[in-house]
Amino acid sequence: MNFIGISINHRTSSIELREAVHLSKEEQIQFIHVLKNGIFKEGFVLSTCNRTEVFGVPSHNRITHKEIVASLKEFKNIKNLDDEHIEIYKAKDAISHIARVTYGIDSLIIGDSQILSQSKESFRLSVDEKFSNTITRKIFDTTIRVGKRAIKETLISHGAVTVSFAAIQVIEKIFANLYKKEALIIGAGETSELAAIHLKSKNIGKITITNRTFDKAAKLAKKVEGKVIDFSEFKNNLKDFDVIISATSAKEYLVSYSDIKKAIQQRKGNPIFIMDIAIPRDIDPAVKKIDNVFYNDIDSLNIIVEQNLNKRKNEIPHVKEIIEEEVDNCFHWFNTLGVVPTIKSLRSFFESIEVDELKKIKNKVSDEDYIKLESMAKRLIGRILHNPTVKLRKLAESGDDVETVKEKTSAIKYLFDLDNIPSNGKDKL
Repeated sequence: MNFIGISINHRTSSIELREAVHLSKEEQIQFIHVLKNGIFKEGFVLSTCNRTEVFGVPSHNRITHKEIVASLKEFKNIKNLDDEHIEIYKAKDAISHIARVTYGIDSLIIGDSQILSQSKESFRLSVDEKFSNTITRKIFDTTIRVGKRAIKETLISHGAVTVSFAAIQVIEKIFANLYKKEALIIGAGETSELAAIHLKSKNIGKITITNRTFDKAAKLAKKVEGKVIDFSEFKNNLKDFDVIISATSAKEYLVSYSDIKKAIQQRKGNPIFIMDIAIPRDIDPAVKKIDNVFYNDIDSLNIIVEQNLNKRKNEIPHVKEIIEEEVDNCFHWFNTLGVVPTIKSLRSFFESIEVDELKKIKNKVSDEDYIKLESMAKRLIGRILHNPTVKLRKLAESGDDVETVKEKTSAIKYLFDLDNIPSNGKDKL
């Protein structure tokens, strides 16, 4: 199978190099057109914060990974991209790698679901830019089947494996109906943003953002359809919130024991869930002694995350088995592409002989005898073609390299002069 690709990822390269080769959506489209110009017949490009990958069917047999790398270096105007920074994949290994990436077992976070949507977008771009054809579409179909089976048959995507998501899962256990609750997010960095987005996805009633920099708070609030409260005022409004999540870079406590004690009194005992996922902590941990205050910090969440990661790690062998089965099926299918035309031509060749010979005797026998002869001829052709057809299919599915398959099918074509026999349209495969 002539399918090759390269991967520059978190194992092979520094963050600086990954940033240098990263391709925006617009750049991916532009680079696809570079690849179409003499390097690949079809393929796709994937670029995320942790990897940039390029895969495809070479335009001719002389194309190697070196041409792909040279094109990428020229396109991004970088010089320090060497073989040590690259993983090279070919044929079956390339398809297996794509499946591993798509379903998160090659990610920094095992079972990362975000990479699936990113992979789908890359395939969609390939289709939109007419860079996708039979092989690429089949590989995409294979990865989708892997994903459906992985979700159904394994626990690879179960459980929170980020602190932000673990926080939300714990919150769900405390409050049955989040849509009636209000949350305050203190901070507007990446961790706060993830927590806010997860809360939004769980249909919490209201989200309020506060941050020292008002513009950052406003930007995050807009993303989650929330509102903003001025940083100088948020402590006076703690009583209004059922959930408080804090993740800032403050060097001392932002919320004291007395702040929460006062808020609980004002709420007349209605509980507050507090999630302090900052390092150092933003909220005085002594608040956990207050009745109706449910307090968690990053250490307690990390225990949940580690347990879930271990569960996901245990599922990796099961996912790999699924990948191996589906990739074998894909590879066998690809190999049959080389022999199907030969099978069709062989059948057309013998059926043309059948038609010619029957024509010669049609007017020399009765209609009843002609029907019997026609039936016998079809059975005879079927028996003659049975073994060659089965052998050719087994050859294709054996996993032999493309050149071996070509050599054996070429011998059959030569013996029967099949290149000069047109199909009669009666393909029966």
